[in-house]
Amino acid sequence: MSVVEEIKERLDVVEVISTYVPLQKAGRTYKGLCPFHQEKTPSFVVFPDTGTWRCFGACGTGGDLISFIMKRENVDFREALEILAPRAGVSLTPPSADQSQRELYVDRLREINQAAALYYHNLLRASRSADFARRYLERRGLDTATVDAFQIGYAAEAWDGLLTYLQGKNYALQDLLAAGLIVEKEAEDGSGRVHHYDRFRQRIMVPIRDVKSRVIGFGARALAAEQQPKYLNTPQTPLFDKSAVVFGLDAAAKSIRSRGQAIIVEGYMDVLAAHQHGETNVVASMGTALTEQQLKQLKRYTDTFILALDADTAGQAATLRGITQAREALDREWVPILTATGLVRHETRLAASLRIMTLPEGQDPDDVIRSNPARWRELVDSALPVVDYFLQLVRQELDLDTAQGKSEAVERLAPLIQEVADEVQRAHYVQQLARMVRTDERTIQRLISQASQRVAPRQRLPDVPAGPPPNHEDAPWASTGDRARPVRSSSIPPGRSTHCLALLLANPELLPQLQAELMEIGASPLDEEDFSRVEERALCAALLAGAIEVDGQWPDADSQLVPWMANLQAYARSQPNLPRQRLLDDIVDSVLRIRLTNLETRARQLPALAQDAVAHGDGDEVQRYRQLMNEIGQQKRALERALNDRTLSGRRQALPGT
Repeated sequence: MSVVEEIKERLDVVEVISTYVPLQKAGRTYKGLCPFHQEKTPSFVVFPDTGTWRCFGACGTGGDLISFIMKRENVDFREALEILAPRAGVSLTPPSADQSQRELYVDRLREINQAAALYYHNLLRASRSADFARRYLERRGLDTATVDAFQIGYAAEAWDGLLTYLQGKNYALQDLLAAGLIVEKEAEDGSGRVHHYDRFRQRIMVPIRDVKSRVIGFGARALAAEQQPKYLNTPQTPLFDKSAVVFGLDAAAKSIRSRGQAIIVEGYMDVLAAHQHGETNVVASMGTALTEQQLKQLKRYTDTFILALDADTAGQAATLRGITQAREALDREWVPILTATGLVRHETRLAASLRIMTLPEGQDPDDVIRSNPARWRELVDSALPVVDYFLQLVRQELDLDTAQGKSEAVERLAPLIQEVADEVQRAHYVQQLARMVRTDERTIQRLISQASQRVAPRQRLPDVPAGPPPNHEDAPWASTGDRARPVRSSSIPPGRSTHCLALLLANPELLPQLQAELMEIGASPLDEEDFSRVEERALCAALLAGAIEVDGQWPDADSQLVPWMANLQAYARSQPNLPRQRLLDDIVDSVLRIRLTNLETRARQLPALAQDAVAHGDGDEVQRYRQLMNEIGQQKRALERALNDRTLSGRRQALPGT
């Protein structure tokens, strides 16, 4: 039994999902409000017999227990297993002796950081030497509740206060050094003696926590005017990496998810003020330009980011760096575009919303929030989309009466406009840019299209025919190495999903043509939702992301997927070679039949749900399920027609005069 199967067998799907969604028993199923879209009538159904769930409302998504955790927690396959495995009492990998020692070492450093946080906090609350620190926090407007909630502390002026305290608790000196709390320095008299002293002294101490609320480091604010630097962080340690930390995320995660946006500021004092005034979706980038690691963490909770940075020159520069980094790091989606030559070109669109919030001159977020919380909310609501922000910036910085100024304006704005997902918004920006540089809209549109083609070669998808590709059945299709191409057969073996994915794993280069052909026949592109098993969804996601190499290898595949992948590859090798077009036809047919099977499964589930609604006298619910049954019937008939049209007899019937 695989680890995935063992986890699903040991855990009750109803019990786990009910920790996220209030469920009520409804016959043999359980129902609740869908957690993935706003609704007033429960359409989210859990099927304990099959260990699956499905929304019969607007989003129409479904899956098993692991796919629910992936979607609800916005984590990948491995992270979902890591969340569920401890609850199921399942070990993902037998730990080696080295791994066990490493885990013990890291746990010990966390324990040391937590002890230090408690020490600093107690000093702030009780020590007479902390009077100045307490007055400073009062001037900054931080109340006792905030100080306690974030466990804010004080590092005394003494050279070895923390060192003495932690050694008194029997922590080893080498571990204190590794945690970044103690500094080691050789004596200047040439004696070879080594001195150890506290890294942080006479500073306000703000614990920095990971997303699980474990202390991993500190941010320290100087209290003496002559102290430099003004802000000092824990150095790089096995626990703390400044570029990978989002300050306040542990406290903000729930609010970010519920509000649907993350507001990103520069410093932790801004975050403290925001949370004290109820703006709990605010986090900090630790004073640096946003990094890919930080954005990946935030992407688990939202795809809308508001950069709230200072209005001065340095703040604008930080904004530009943050936007650039965000655009490079955030996910993108491929969109098929029909060209004038009859080809389908795939362009990328940014799968996130980036907005810029400009603060009043001379004020930082802390100032605005403390002095006028209502003004802060107004600024959040009026945050500009990236393109609008850059349109304003270009007007301010460039001379648009010159050819060079116009050219630079288009060069800056074209890549941003190209990434806008909404067609109406994109057309609006094309018009704005054309008017701004006084150039024909068609010229601007052509330049924007050219910008979309300046994607790195490894990120570009090839242009493919918009209609059915030419028939090359007489030409042999060379295999790669020993890998044989799967056969097209009218009798697809049990498990059409396995068959389809095996073909795509062996031939990932066919994916763009598959998507184009599906759209050509009026079907939607291949998507993770076409598959029910979490392993299948993980592989589909990898294919869509371009993570599968030309030879069918998936370098980043989780170790739990490797045996299953090997079975798919073995199946693909067992099939004879086929011409390219016939192979593509087989994959298209497989996708259509998978969808037909999925619809049939949903159709079998609906009568029982409708019957339960009748028993409870819920007429609206009965009507909704009947409407769903009609819709599913129409979708099934459309799929059956599409499959029939693709057969030889169907093509003959479509010929004129037949």
